Amino acid sequence: MSSPKKETRAPLMRISKRAQISTPKAWGIRACALLLSLLVSGLVIYAIVKLNPIKIYVSMFEGAFGTTRRSWSTIRDAMMLLCIGIGLAPAFKMRFWNIGAEGQIQVGGIVTAACMIYFGNSLPPLALFIVMLAASVAAGAVWGLFPAFFKARWGTNETLFTLMMNYVAIQLTSFCVSIWENPAGSGNIGVINQNTQAGWFPPVFGQAYGLNVIIVLTLAVAMYVYMRYTKQGYEIAVVGSSENTARYAGISVKKVYLRTMAISGAICGVAGFVAVSGASHTISVSTAGGQGFTAIIVAWLAKFNTFTMIIIAFLLVFLEKGAVEIASAYNLNDYASSIITGIILFFILGSEFFINYRLIFRRREKKEVSAA
Repeated sequence: MSSPKKETRAPLMRISKRAQISTPKAWGIRACALLLSLLVSGLVIYAIVKLNPIKIYVSMFEGAFGTTRRSWSTIRDAMMLLCIGIGLAPAFKMRFWNIGAEGQIQVGGIVTAACMIYFGNSLPPLALFIVMLAASVAAGAVWGLFPAFFKARWGTNETLFTLMMNYVAIQLTSFCVSIWENPAGSGNIGVINQNTQAGWFPPVFGQAYGLNVIIVLTLAVAMYVYMRYTKQGYEIAVVGSSENTARYAGISVKKVYLRTMAISGAICGVAGFVAVSGASHTISVSTAGGQGFTAIIVAWLAKFNTFTMIIIAFLLVFLEKGAVEIASAYNLNDYASSIITGIILFFILGSEFFINYRLIFRRREKKEVSAA
């Protein structure tokens, strides 16, 4: 006598990791996520304040690019964010979680401010510029080498180590501000060399932030070439993929740690140099302003491609500027504007799931199996 048959159901949906995805398709997914985020944000805006979402989005654009001054302010902030992202890229690709960009920016800014204060009236402009750049590179590199050395020598947790060094850098900044404060007892040092403008970036092509753009875009091109076409860049990729594979291939993992973190810290130090000499012309505990953490999103979303980082950096700065504008124009509090920014970022970050994985839907399939 034949055994009874039983119908089994295949899963209605399953998740499968993509082997690879074409660049146009990946950007198409991101574009769809952005459009969907704007739609959802529009519904939220209308539900909360009964305003036309299109007017809100127009105000956001005007907040970032409405005037020449606003446009250059957006460019300045995007270049700062991009510079930090460039610095984080090699460390993150190596799977060394450098959460210490804030501290590396701060120490780069400290030595830049020190050069402006102590050498501003004694060195010619070009020599002062070179000294400030070299000092910021050295300070950032040293700050990056500390956690790399301890990781290479004793296997310490680099996430906690680099995070704690941020607080050390902030306290060091407070100490320096207390020495340089002007006027005495004010708790800040004000604008450095306001009368002579010694150590300030000179205007390029008539724009105050033109040199910021040149420096950061030069770093973007250099890092792209370094990561993709050099032996050191290949070693970073191998170590990030598998340390055991790197050792089997004869790569010194410890040496790669030290070299890569020195480069990462040095570029973040340059970001401090750009922030002090090319933008604020002062130093304070808020010089980094949380951008070291925001730049993690820039580096990660761009998959460590420095050219893609340009787009991501401008998008994040646009959202920030736009949120401030709509809060001011429509008397919305910061929470309402932050909700919009959060929704857009949520969809953009969520799109990475669909780039790395795909959803497979199946029709119910009938399979004949023998019952026990």
